[in-house]
Amino acid sequence: MKPRLLPLLFALVKFASGYLLLSPLYELQRDEYLYLDHGRHPAWGYLEVPPLTAAQAWLTNAAGGDFWAVKLWPFLWGAATVYLVVRLAGRLGGGGFAQALAGTCYLGTAFARLNLLFQPNSFEAFGFVFCLYWLVRYLQAGRPGALYWLGLGLGLGLLNKYTALFFGAALGGALLLTPARRLLAGRHFWGALGLALLVWGPNLAWQIAHGLPVRHHMQLLHDTQLVHNAPADFWKAQLLMCFAALWVWAPGLGALLAGRAFRPYRALGWVPVLGVGLLAALHGKDYYALGYYPVLFAFGAVWWEQRLRHVRWRAALRPVLVAVPLLLLGPVFPFVYPVAGPAAMLALRPRFAALGFYRWEDGRNHALPQDYADMLGWRELADKAWAAYRALPDSVRAHTLVKCANYGQAGALNYYNRRRPMPRAQSTNGSYLFWWPAPQAYRAVIIVDDEFHPELAASFAAYRRAGALANPAAREYGTLVIVGRGPSPAVQARVRREQQQELAAWQGR
Repeated sequence: MKPRLLPLLFALVKFASGYLLLSPLYELQRDEYLYLDHGRHPAWGYLEVPPLTAAQAWLTNAAGGDFWAVKLWPFLWGAATVYLVVRLAGRLGGGGFAQALAGTCYLGTAFARLNLLFQPNSFEAFGFVFCLYWLVRYLQAGRPGALYWLGLGLGLGLLNKYTALFFGAALGGALLLTPARRLLAGRHFWGALGLALLVWGPNLAWQIAHGLPVRHHMQLLHDTQLVHNAPADFWKAQLLMCFAALWVWAPGLGALLAGRAFRPYRALGWVPVLGVGLLAALHGKDYYALGYYPVLFAFGAVWWEQRLRHVRWRAALRPVLVAVPLLLLGPVFPFVYPVAGPAAMLALRPRFAALGFYRWEDGRNHALPQDYADMLGWRELADKAWAAYRALPDSVRAHTLVKCANYGQAGALNYYNRRRPMPRAQSTNGSYLFWWPAPQAYRAVIIVDDEFHPELAASFAAYRRAGALANPAAREYGTLVIVGRGPSPAVQARVRREQQQELAAWQGR
């Protein structure tokens, strides 16, 4: 095959494999339901993330919101990322071997997992690669247009996820530490930075207008999740996530920092050093660093091609090396693609728990990997809430509040009941705080929570369990569906007060 076709081939393989390697035993993941609800409430910002994912969700909802439409986006951004990685290897002078090796490094590492979920993470990795790709283009040809493409990529990255600020800081630091600092004196660099700020501007204005809720979000992440991220675990994850390509990206990084052949691109070596180092210092989640590695695959693959140029058996060795990342993926394949059911994943736990595959964000090991447990039980929960709602008298249904304890529950109920005449589920968790209906005198409340809260019974004319999530493999196992008839004015005022107080905390009031 002609080398110029390899980027497209890898993009097509990446896109198609997503649909082919998803087991029907699993549903959407917790966060995906939240982002789909973001798309039903278009805005320039949300309490969790900037608005780019919501724009994609709006299109998905407009197309009916079916499973294939939800997954289109991570598969698309994964395909676009590997396209740029393979293309970059070619632009660096790599032939068919280097391009194919860069492509299999991407397919055989944690990006196979990253690009399965409808979250901001897939576009984040794409955005980082997009920016660095255009930096290479500028360093090669000196055309100002490349800097403006970089600026556009940075602006869209900021509209996608605030971790792009760390990437921007790492990029700026890398330029200062290398001869590429001459870019900082040029008007086109500042023009590109201005373009980035212009693209990001509406979201920045939204943050300021709402009291910078990103600060509260960072504090919540620190207190509930990042506090469990030990430095040793972070660095171990950096080796494991891209372990199948370690022999490629590590020489690539070394060649960028110290080699003569890649001296014009030295800044691209400092970007991952500074970016990953900054995340480690701030106790960031390990997968936040993934976007820094794909460019190293391209440089490392070209480095290997240059090393093998005079090896006698290179014709036989090259296909083997290209296959190595995929072969090394084999033992952990069920943890990358959800092809094995919950029972099979539970059976693998004794062999793989020590590698951290079963450790959740609370820092402890559980029966299943967290994402897998987060892809189970949602339809059952929504069906039981629907059944509880249908059991209410007609005169009561129109005056019923559906209140969930967290955004996953609310989003799942709204997703699976989207074609049923049921009120939209609300929550005092995350961006749902913005979407509460106008106050009214409710005649019933359907509560979805992991606790029964018997102290609330006195505030209702009738208060009972209507069902519980029975799937023991689900993270929400045991979550209750509770029906409260005839809520007192006091309990309705309490719910409204809870919503207002939580929103005030997010907005710094």
